[in-house]
Formats: sequence, C-alpha cells, structure tokens
Amino acid sequence: MTETTDPLTGAKPAVAIRTGFNTAFRQVLALIGLFMIALSIPIGLLTPLIPIGLPFGVLGVILLGRNSVWGHRWMESVLKRHPDVERFAPNWLMKLVFAREKRVMPRSRR
Repeated sequence: MTETTDPLTGAKPAVAIRTGFNTAFRQVLALIGLFMIALSIPIGLLTPLIPIGLPFGVLGVILLGRNSVWGHRWMESVLKRHPDVERFAPNWLMKLVFAREKRVMPRSRR
C-alpha cells in the first residue's frame, strides 16, 4: 500500500505531525529559556557567595537564542543597541547562540 499525501501541502501526514511537534517543542524550550533568564536574577541575589544564577541565566540565553526566532532577534537588537555587552560574552557562547564570532570593536576612550 502506498501512503497518501495531503493535496494542499504535498506532505505526508506523518511529516506534518512531526513538523508541528518539533515547532511546539522548540517554543516550549524557548519559554523555558525565558523563564530561566527571569529566574536567574532572584537566584543570583539570594545566593551571592555561590554564583548559581549566572550559569542558570546563561543556559536560559542559550535555550532562548537557539529555539526561537523572536528571542534571537531580541538578543541581536540588545547587542546592537548596547555593543559593550558583547564584549563580556565568551566566544563559545556567541558561536552557540548566534552562529558567528564576536564582533571586534575598538575600545573607546571616555
């Protein structure tokens, strides 16, 4: 027996279901990342001697930047408005989230 395809999209039903599940799963991961970023601030304030909030926030940034278009755009706009923030990000993080190297900026004299 042959599988039928959807006449409107031309895709097999299993492919459409898998694509929908992948999209929903990525959005859930992005929301978890956003929640982790928001939660890392109080965790960082409550544990000042043990830096638990920083890795928690970095993991949230990775989840948000890798799994959602709007999170990626938001982070790129923050980096564009505040270019000094990129200086603090390690190169491995920039490659992981943005798939690019850090931009080299000359240090400005103040």
